[in-house]
Amino acid sequence: MPQDRLKVLITEEALQDRLRQMAAEIDAAYRDSPGLLVVGLLRGSFVFIADLVRHLKVPLEVDFLVASSYGRGQESSREVRILKDLDEEVEGRDLLLVEDIVDTGYTLDSVVRLLATRAPRSIRLCSLLSKPSRREVEVPLDWCGFEIPDAFVVGYGIDYAQRNRNLPYIAEVLPEKA
Repeated sequence: MPQDRLKVLITEEALQDRLRQMAAEIDAAYRDSPGLLVVGLLRGSFVFIADLVRHLKVPLEVDFLVASSYGRGQESSREVRILKDLDEEVEGRDLLLVEDIVDTGYTLDSVVRLLATRAPRSIRLCSLLSKPSRREVEVPLDWCGFEIPDAFVVGYGIDYAQRNRNLPYIAEVLPEKA
């Protein structure tokens, strides 16, 4: 994607500051947890989750689940598919689901409903970004990094057709010039 089509929405510094704040809040919430399992929803959350867990002080394990509702376009298909399930057992454990962005809510809602059938002790939700104006299914976020407008974004793990994940900031993708 050409740089002239990207507009920085959230700087690298703002991301890291908010991430430290969220980690402190999460540590406080799970202070007495007998076994936190941090579940990253791939692929978009991998940068966020890597940075987040390095700031957490509570004992934890990490696992990943791959769910998809986008394909290669910019609009959600609203059909959520589990492409890779968890390797760890969740029964009786505290789960922290970590998502890159909550848009319509379909993906996170589907994953929560799936994991709830496995009898975890608790499920809490953490997302780097949220687009409340696009929500079609309400999902109760326990921690949210930033609310953003209805814009297509890339960077910090979030992609457009598998590109731009490596940007250290969040950028809006601007329309192509005519």
